[in-house]
Amino acid sequence: MNPQLFALGRSHMELAHELILVGAALGVLSILAGLASRRLGTPVLLVFLVLGMLAGEDGPGGIPFDDFGSAYLVGSIALAVILFEGGLKTPLSELRLAIWPALALAVAGVGITAAVVAVSVMWLASVPFVMAMLFGAAVAPTDAAAVGALLPRGRLALPQRITALLEVESGLNDPMSIFLTVFVMHVIMEPAWSSWSNAALLFAREMVGGLALGLGGGWLLTFLLRRLPLEAAMAMVLALAFGVMLFGLAQILGTSGFLAIYLAGVITGATKHHAQREIGYFSEGVAWLAQIVLFLMLGLLVTPHDLVPYIPEASLIAIVLIVLARPIAVFACLLPFRYTLRESAFASWVGLRGAVPIYISIIPALADPSRDARLFAGVFVVVVVSLVIQGWTIGTAARLLGYGRAE
Repeated sequence: MNPQLFALGRSHMELAHELILVGAALGVLSILAGLASRRLGTPVLLVFLVLGMLAGEDGPGGIPFDDFGSAYLVGSIALAVILFEGGLKTPLSELRLAIWPALALAVAGVGITAAVVAVSVMWLASVPFVMAMLFGAAVAPTDAAAVGALLPRGRLALPQRITALLEVESGLNDPMSIFLTVFVMHVIMEPAWSSWSNAALLFAREMVGGLALGLGGGWLLTFLLRRLPLEAAMAMVLALAFGVMLFGLAQILGTSGFLAIYLAGVITGATKHHAQREIGYFSEGVAWLAQIVLFLMLGLLVTPHDLVPYIPEASLIAIVLIVLARPIAVFACLLPFRYTLRESAFASWVGLRGAVPIYISIIPALADPSRDARLFAGVFVVVVVSLVIQGWTIGTAARLLGYGRAE
């Protein structure tokens, strides 16, 4: 055997072993740090994000990572898994209770939030409104992982319709934000293409297609789970693989994979079959793994010293988002549904941003490698500020609004 080829093969094996060790060690550290964060009241997803940054090229880990293509792939799979699990644990009773106000927030609320943020970006960064709207569209949606992780931990005695509203909204608002991002990109790159009719067609294809695939795919998955003689372990793998497959199919067809997989999860979770409990436990564990991988990867993707010039401007935009854009959207959308002042105020404060805005900011980077770096850096700072300010104060906000702790 050629000694050089043997040495090359050995170096590849050693690199693989090192990656396995580092990846698993980061996973263990994330769990331990997450447990420690409970004592401090720190948002656990912020801990995962910081660990990723420490493992990156500016931190002690020194791992260089700037592959936006791989980040988009990993992010898509992770978010699909998180949304599927979110759908599985959303009871139909909760969906019926909150579907219309949640839809109002997920569609009109995202649009209002994006527009208000865009005006502030246009003023602070001196950019055209259409470019500012790209930033607004990215930071507009609340994050299902952040809401799902932080609300139960607070053990708050909230009205059921508020809990249902926040959870259903966070599962439904990603498609609207992605639609806005794609449409604004079309407007920037092909100004002649932009028209109300094209916007309506793009919106209909995204939403109607995602709705049809989600309902049809959810029905087919439950049919298979009820009819096939599957052991519980095989049923768990089938459910997850089918959900991710449905997401990929929807995306290829140009519809909303996020809406499709969330609705498929809702239908699967609401249908009785022999492996229902096992699929729920398995999906919850895989969703936590997806959250850890996603936030660690996003932390690795950013270079902290590159963020420094954007921190003051992006922090001001985050404040506008938290105290102005989100409240305007929530109060406007919930007014017809007769939510009380304190219910609307609490829903405004729990507008947590997480992985989704950072993931959405990757899309323009894929379309234009020579992109303006301010978008990704600014969105990252906004997410961190949201997790620090809102994530750390959910319990305080609830107490100030008269909601006590659950017994």
